[in-house]
Amino acid sequence: MTDVAVIDAGGANFGSVCYALERHGARPRIVRDADGLADAPRVLLPGVGAAGPAMTLLRERGFAEVLPALRKPLLGICLGMQLLFDSSEEGDVACLGLLPGRVRKLVGGPALRVPHIGWNTLEQVAASPLAEGIGSGEHAYFVHGYAAPVTGDCVAACTHGQRFAAVVARGRIAGAQFHPERSSVSGARLLRNFLQWKPS
Repeated sequence: MTDVAVIDAGGANFGSVCYALERHGARPRIVRDADGLADAPRVLLPGVGAAGPAMTLLRERGFAEVLPALRKPLLGICLGMQLLFDSSEEGDVACLGLLPGRVRKLVGGPALRVPHIGWNTLEQVAASPLAEGIGSGEHAYFVHGYAAPVTGDCVAACTHGQRFAAVVARGRIAGAQFHPERSSVSGARLLRNFLQWKPS
């Protein structure tokens, strides 16, 4: 059974995330300060809310200093993925800087609702063990008003008015903009892949 440290970044979706991990044979435990990461073989950073308050909490609890130095697989989910980047337009806040790029607000329109809420189609961009078995045309469930750019770290993309990164991976760092705990088959596959992931 794989232990997973689930970081408390002020979100409210711990129960569903932990339950989803348990269904795949993991043993999640919520950690509320950086000391809790010391003996965890894998780390998950979920997030629901705004970038500014989440980064304030991560700094206050020591995570912002420790996460860049970790040598363990780290998966960010939704806001947690956005916090992996250099900065966010949401509150013009500096983030963790683990991935290059700036998170920007999605642009809506007359027939395009922002926040982006609901099911959407994934587009495979690059091969990665993290996204193995998740091809173009798979569906995932999104809830977000800001998004990360499609860069060289993008594994899967999605389009809602504009194209954005849906799954990213670089070294030991990975992220999913969608909610895997609510994304049926594709979400289950992503979590299983993360639990088995051995980044080089």
